[in-house]
Amino acid sequence: MRALVVTAPGPRGTTAVTELPDPRPEPDEVVVRVTSCGLCGTDMHILGGELPVVGYPLVPGHELTGEIVAVGGAVRDRAVGERVAVDPNMPCGACHYCRIGRANLCEDYSAIGVTRAGGFAELVAVPARCAYVLPAHLSEAAAGLAEPLSCAVHGLNRLPRRPGEHYLIYGAGTMGLLMAALVRTAGAASVSVVDLNEERLAFARSFGVDAAVTHADALDRAPGFEVVIDATGVIAAIEDGLGRVRRGGTFLQFGVADPARAASFAPYRVYSQEIDIIGSMAVHNSFQPAIDLLAAGLGGVPVDSLVSDVYGLDGFDEAVARFQTGTGRKIHIAPQKG
Repeated sequence: MRALVVTAPGPRGTTAVTELPDPRPEPDEVVVRVTSCGLCGTDMHILGGELPVVGYPLVPGHELTGEIVAVGGAVRDRAVGERVAVDPNMPCGACHYCRIGRANLCEDYSAIGVTRAGGFAELVAVPARCAYVLPAHLSEAAAGLAEPLSCAVHGLNRLPRRPGEHYLIYGAGTMGLLMAALVRTAGAASVSVVDLNEERLAFARSFGVDAAVTHADALDRAPGFEVVIDATGVIAAIEDGLGRVRRGGTFLQFGVADPARAASFAPYRVYSQEIDIIGSMAVHNSFQPAIDLLAAGLGGVPVDSLVSDVYGLDGFDEAVARFQTGTGRKIHIAPQKG
């Protein structure tokens, strides 16, 4: 099979499309013929060598969908020919956090496309429990959003979700806009988005947000916002966002920041104004709900339009360049594409 391999980290990583042996399923695994795999910020951290859990060489790609082409001998609930989306997270089930129901905080972290071979390949072996059957009517573009939407669903579940509140989201990329769509369905009174990319802001306005601006000062909301969400991982955005939370409000750290960076904030303000600061890590009991939301149309927003580009494996470098310059929207890699 053909696969994209990151052989060493760097500004854009050292990568090569190469031939690898076809995977064979372990007894509890299935082999998926990958039709789509999203490119995301975590992949940029992998290319840059910023995640300590990653070993090289690695086939990345954790937002994958495809068709099951082989099943292990112990698999009973998945079958060849099923179209599936794959939850990449593989908690151990035995550590303290798994045992208290916080498996996304597993001490023995493992994930497809992060610590083991992922979806930027024609074929990938995954645990059968990670493969979720997709509705037949779901488009390829929408199906490929199952994993990022499942992260947003978990982020939403971390919030108080009080109807009638005003939300401010930093980042008009895929994750910020999926979160905007979700909080709207959860009863937000208004949803505003901040981003420096004018092209993304223009798209955000067509996606149903109430305001899309390059700086939160333009929103003229003096009391602040009941909920502020960072979907960028950018320190300057995080620091600005923390200052936009109104008294008694909530700040959600949803974007993936560089682990080596730190943000400054005023602890006294957090204390005196009773501001809640919450983190949201990956997926937690939210994959099937995400698929169900996509199947139901996610509140009528045009999710297919989030996907702006689809590249084959040979276009990976161009895809990364577009991602890093903020050109386009969601980028998918289709390993079967010539």
